[in-house]
Amino acid sequence: MPIGYYLHDLSPFLIRFGESVGIRWYGLAYVAAFLIGIQLMKRFNNKIQENINDKIIDDFFIWSIIGVIVGGRLGYVIFYQTLIFFNDPLYIFYIWKGGMSFHGGLIGIIISTYFFSKIKNISFFYLSDLITLVAPIGLFFGRIANF
Repeated sequence: MPIGYYLHDLSPFLIRFGESVGIRWYGLAYVAAFLIGIQLMKRFNNKIQENINDKIIDDFFIWSIIGVIVGGRLGYVIFYQTLIFFNDPLYIFYIWKGGMSFHGGLIGIIISTYFFSKIKNISFFYLSDLITLVAPIGLFFGRIANF
């Protein structure tokens, strides 16, 4: 083993129910990031004179979760597991095997934000600005959970 190399024995699970089912640290990081992010979005939104209704931000909460998770998973499978996907297209649904990609999540949140803003008739750019203010929270928790 090289000098300075450290191999940890930390479990990816906070609580485990069986071999591969349980509450993972990474999942908790996602939950914390989304909950803190949505509250901060409301706070930033309320400090601006021509803001949108907090109910709209609450409605966007589910759209953001779906966009990040579906985009992140699809991005991982398409960009990093292409051969496995071509041999077994259902691999996309094997979430217990892990795998999310940042750029897939980014594409997913952009797409979900676009459609949400069109449906709710609000400015895509205003909502995107609110998201960019809180996105570092999610990135922070995600990087910490990687350990």
